[in-house]
Amino acid sequence: MRRTQIRCPAERTLVLIGGRWKVLILYHLDPSLRRFSELRRLLMPVTPRMLARQLRELERDGLVRRKIYAQVPPKVEYSLTPAGKSLKPVIAAMCQWGKQTRC
Repeated sequence: MRRTQIRCPAERTLVLIGGRWKVLILYHLDPSLRRFSELRRLLMPVTPRMLARQLRELERDGLVRRKIYAQVPPKVEYSLTPAGKSLKPVIAAMCQWGKQTRC
């Protein structure tokens, strides 16, 4: 969906965090930073390609920060930006709702 077609704030939120893995990535990045391999283990059975894609989208949208260390082998860490951290109450509410609701 193009951002110009967004009709309400809830739809904007869904565009930013929608997708099978994005909320789980944000959940696992709070409160600490993680390396790609850690996220992959936590999110099994996500493929490396899909995880990389979702992380790039979250980074592009300003929710996740990617830090690259100049060393061999390369080291990359992911963490939440302030905007990503601001989603913590939303994700907590989703977790609470999931615990209470048996649909």
